Amino acid sequence: MNVLLVPIGSHGDVHPFIGIGLALRARGHRVRVIVNPFFGSLVQQAGLDLIPIGVAADYMRLAGNPDLWKSTKGFRIVLAGVGHFLRPVYHAIVANHVEADTVVVASTLALGARIADEHRHIPAVTVHLQPSVLRSYTDPSKLPGMWTGPRVPGWAMKAQWALIDRLIVDPAAMPMLNAFRGELGLAPVTGILRDYIHSPRRVIGMWPEWFAPTQKDWPAQVRLAGFPLYDESGLCMFSPDLAEFLQAGSPPIAFTFGSAMWHAHALLEQSARACALLGSRGLLLTRHREHVPSRLPAGVKHIDFAPFGELLPHCRALVHHGGIGTASQGMKAGLPQMVLPHAHDQLDNATRMGRLGVARTLDPRRYTSDRIATTLASLLGSASVNERCREVAGKFAGARPLEQACELIEAARRGET
Repeated sequence: MNVLLVPIGSHGDVHPFIGIGLALRARGHRVRVIVNPFFGSLVQQAGLDLIPIGVAADYMRLAGNPDLWKSTKGFRIVLAGVGHFLRPVYHAIVANHVEADTVVVASTLALGARIADEHRHIPAVTVHLQPSVLRSYTDPSKLPGMWTGPRVPGWAMKAQWALIDRLIVDPAAMPMLNAFRGELGLAPVTGILRDYIHSPRRVIGMWPEWFAPTQKDWPAQVRLAGFPLYDESGLCMFSPDLAEFLQAGSPPIAFTFGSAMWHAHALLEQSARACALLGSRGLLLTRHREHVPSRLPAGVKHIDFAPFGELLPHCRALVHHGGIGTASQGMKAGLPQMVLPHAHDQLDNATRMGRLGVARTLDPRRYTSDRIATTLASLLGSASVNERCREVAGKFAGARPLEQACELIEAARRGET
């Protein structure tokens, strides 16, 4: 089978597709990754074939926009950015498909794959990495600025979504999408986030039932496979310096705010100060060294990156932005988590972890060293939180998410429902 993977987004979006690609290749399939060249070295180091689209500056320009991390503005930026990838994704798929032997595995925002499926009948599977992209009125996601919850009537949630679709989503995404569709002789569409992001053939949710159960009002073609948990293990090794640090004292608190957070200096500075207040060792993880304070307290160390599956079992707590990949690795490691969600799916992920009893949420506007220290002390000192962390970590035993995703992709290629 000829598999074309199309991840659109940051490292947190690309990592799971690398994991799926490696699992598919191990099953004997040819796998190529259509992605911005910013991630080219990651794809090639994993041993997968790269099909670059655009230039690295495209991604850097988008990721470097500070408004990306504001709830409404960031939402508009992402939606507008979707249009710029339509043609490159569509043309890359058309140029690299093999007749009667290709399946496209596309991320939520890779709508060029949906168009290639409609126009050229090249089968596409949609992979969603977080449950917040699936609308439900029985178990609504917690999204910034929206009134949701078990006590909110369904009509009120539907009215909110109708307004968001009409005033924000469709105006930002539809013009470029429908212009391109018109060039190909396809009819215009509406309801981009309501319907169009879901392939009618198969939708795979990369999370387990216990995190976000399948809902009756989700599209019927949705199947869940579990957290992918790919983190470059085997490609990115512990440095001797990091190994020495971990062995030299008590387990540190890990702080990370996402690969797409390009404006984290103040967050890292407050994190380092909180460690000093707690008398705890700390690890600041960021690829942007210019964000790291020039002077760190004793026992606080900066590293660019380390595979979370190997690093987090050596830590005592995890502080992060609420990205689904980071959250799932923290749960697997059994760590209490403090989450400061900014935008997109982060608040919903934090809310779901709060329901599980393994995390607490702090408003990013209140992210100061004293509040960080107080919240972490409460988390670390809670017997119930630590017990829930152990219970949730146990749910990962025996899971085979990448294999399940592969089986669903293969079945979709065969036309099975």
